[in-house]
Amino acid sequence: MAAVPEAYLDLVTTKAPLAHLATIMKDGSPQVTPIWFDYTDGLIRVNSAKGRVKSRNMAEGAKVALSIVDPANGYRYIQIRGTVTKVTEEGGDAHIDSLAKKYLGLDAYPYRSAAEVRLIFEITPASVQVMG
Repeated sequence: MAAVPEAYLDLVTTKAPLAHLATIMKDGSPQVTPIWFDYTDGLIRVNSAKGRVKSRNMAEGAKVALSIVDPANGYRYIQIRGTVTKVTEEGGDAHIDSLAKKYLGLDAYPYRSAAEVRLIFEITPASVQVMG
C-alpha cells in the first residue's frame, strides 16, 4: 500500500477538496466523476448509490485513479492510483452523512432518496504522485 506523503495529508484529511475519480467502463473507455471522499487508515473511502455508473464500475478488484487538487492552489495536487478492495452497504447511510458534514456542514445528507441504497467503496492506494 502506498502512503500519502506527510506534506500532502492536509488534502485528504483537513481540507475538503473534491476528488476526480476515474473508473473504467465495460467497453474500456474512461469515466470521470467529481466526488466527496474521506481518508481512513490509509484508505480512500468513496460513497455512492447502488446502480450509478461509478458504482457499476467499482466492483472489488477494479482499478481506479483519483486526482485531488488543493482548493487554495490549483497547481498543488495529489494523484492516487489504486484498487477497490472492499464494497459494502454496511454503514453506507452513516458514511454519506459524515461526508455531508465534511463538505456541506450538515448533519445529514440532504439529497437522499428513500429508494437508494448507499455503498462504501474502499480504495487501497498502489501509487501516489504529488506536485506543488
